This record gives sequence, C-alpha cells and structure tokens, in this order.
Amino acid sequence: MKTDTIFYRLFQSFPSIFFELINHPPQEADRYQFASVEVKQLSFRIDGVFLPAADAREQPIYFVEVQFQSDARLYSRFFSEIFLYLDKTELDNNWRGAVILPRRSMDTGETERYSELLNSERVSRIYLDELGETSEQSLGITTIQLVVAREETAIEQGRELIERVKVEIGDEPQRRELLQLIETILVYKLPRISRREIEAMFSLSDLKQTRVYQEALEEGRQEGKQQGRQEGRQEGKLESVPFMLNLGATVEQIAEALGLDVEQVRQVAQQEKL
Repeated sequence: MKTDTIFYRLFQSFPSIFFELINHPPQEADRYQFASVEVKQLSFRIDGVFLPAADAREQPIYFVEVQFQSDARLYSRFFSEIFLYLDKTELDNNWRGAVILPRRSMDTGETERYSELLNSERVSRIYLDELGETSEQSLGITTIQLVVAREETAIEQGRELIERVKVEIGDEPQRRELLQLIETILVYKLPRISRREIEAMFSLSDLKQTRVYQEALEEGRQEGKQQGRQEGRQEGKLESVPFMLNLGATVEQIAEALGLDVEQVRQVAQQEKL
C-alpha cells in the first residue's frame, strides 16, 4: 500500500486529523467531506480534497497533497491541479492548500516560481518529523506520526497507540476502523513483522477485527479441511480446534468452519482447559 493511500484513508475515516495538522479545531471537519474530485472535461482526477458543506460558502476548499518521494515538479503539478479544478468547478468558495511531507529534506520541488503562494497563508507545508513528541500529541496526530516512525521504535509506538485507542475511543466502529488503520501502517512499515508480534499488540476482542486475525482464521479453516481430506477422518479437523480457540473463535464458529458438531468442539475446548 502506498503511503498516500494510507493518508487518504485516514482523512476519509477521520477528517478531523487533517484540521489538527493545519492547527484548526478538529470540529471544523464536521462541515467538510473528504473526496476525490474529477474535472470531467479533462478526465482529470484530484485525490485529496476537503469540500465544504453546501451551506458553508464561507469555508474554503482544502486541497491536500501527500508527498513521500523527491519530486522536482511537485508544486507545478499541485498548483496546476488546483487551478484547473477552480476553473471548472461551479463552487465559488475560497481555497487553501496543504502539502504533507515526512521531512524537510524531501521538500525538493521547484519553488521560485510559486514563492508568493508558498509564503502566503494559502498554503501550508507540514513536515511530520517536526510535529513534536508523540506523548504530547492528540490520538490522530500520533497515528500519523507512526507512519514516519523509525523502524526500531515503530513497534513500541504502535503498542502505545493501540492502548490509547482502547481508552480514548468509546465508539466501537470508530475504534475498529482506527485499529485496522494502525495495523495497516505497521504492516506497511515493517513487512517482516511477525504475526505473533501483531497479535501481542491487540486485545482478543480487537484482534478479531484485524487482517492478521482474519488470515489466521482462514488458515485454520483450510488446514482443517486439508487434514480432513488427507487423513480421511475427523482427527485432522479436531487438531485445528486448539489453534482456532487461541485466536478467539467461538465453539460455534469453529464447528461451522470445520464442519464439526458443536459438542465435538466443546469437548476439545474442555480438554484444553485441563
């Protein structure tokens, strides 16, 4: 998954994070919708745009660019997209721009021709490694900082962030979505991270919502089916029961997945407790 995709997914699910990044009240997000907009006459699409509500004409349109690679044409492309959209849209709202970069050294776009814009209040350039200590930041900003965390500290930061999510977010769907995003960031940043390390970060109820859990559960199902075919008897399936119990699957779920009687699975579960 590309880094910009992670950011746009974050902004789609938690638009308040963007407004925190530009030092605006997070409640301002209530008046916006994050979208991908198309200039139909030119078959041209801009991925990151915060569009104000129809009754909020005094609110500006925000154009967002996430750039994690050196690009000399960054600003020429960014402003071309903005002005093309402004020329073709029927909206007459004012506009602002935000460019998000991991660090200043990645800000290699040619700037001289755009200095008046870049030095004005219209455009914010945000360097994620300059946001401050994670312990002093909101939950949303800390999630973004995980994207640029050093590999040697990312696991610990991820573990601390997960604990904060459990405490600070009471809404279950929101908590689940943010935990899934954190898992995505960790897997993206640390492709060699083990399943055991991922599992250790989440509580059992939260683990069930992650990609790692779903993959492991499916593996348990396939393992049971394969063993059942190879051995021609139920023992092959029953051997998969403890594994799936450890993942947090219920007796009923295991019985359905492996084609066993509930009582058979319950007997294995009771033996595991002894």
